[in-house]
Amino acid sequence: MKSDHPLFFIAVLAPEAISEEVTAFKLHAAAQFGSARALRSPPHITLVPPFAWPASDVSLLVKEIGRAASSIPPFELTLRNFNCFAPRVIFVEVPDNPPLNRLQAYLAQHLEQTLHLPVKDDRPYHPHMTVAFKDLRRSQFTPAWAHFSRISYERTYSVTDVALLRHRNQQWEVFRRFMLNC
Repeated sequence: MKSDHPLFFIAVLAPEAISEEVTAFKLHAAAQFGSARALRSPPHITLVPPFAWPASDVSLLVKEIGRAASSIPPFELTLRNFNCFAPRVIFVEVPDNPPLNRLQAYLAQHLEQTLHLPVKDDRPYHPHMTVAFKDLRRSQFTPAWAHFSRISYERTYSVTDVALLRHRNQQWEVFRRFMLNC
């Protein structure tokens, strides 16, 4: 993904109170299990994974994300307990959520059709909120999973917008938010 173009991705962010709770889980993963990389982005559920986009065309990208978002109604989203992609990723689970799946599919299709943005992934969409990944050493996975798998966690919130995040200085920052059809 080397390019002179900035990197972006599109996500559903957690509201502030939930974001603080999930960030606390990330901080624990960093302190106890050496996995700090998840702290480089705010707690989120990815809709469109990272992609390079020309800086000169950001206004077009913003316009099309806004068009797509404005045609989707708000919905409720639940986070429940933890799950993993062994042996490297631990996350807060998002139980099956048809409105979220429709949002992801519609947004990906819209951007592919209007901007020719290749957003297809060979893997099925599995929404989640990452707590530890990539830098979680295999030797630390078992104790980290033993810790997080015992935690009971459940929160529900209304999804009323999506966010475009931009990669800057080794961090992902919110570049713009787009209201759903409220």
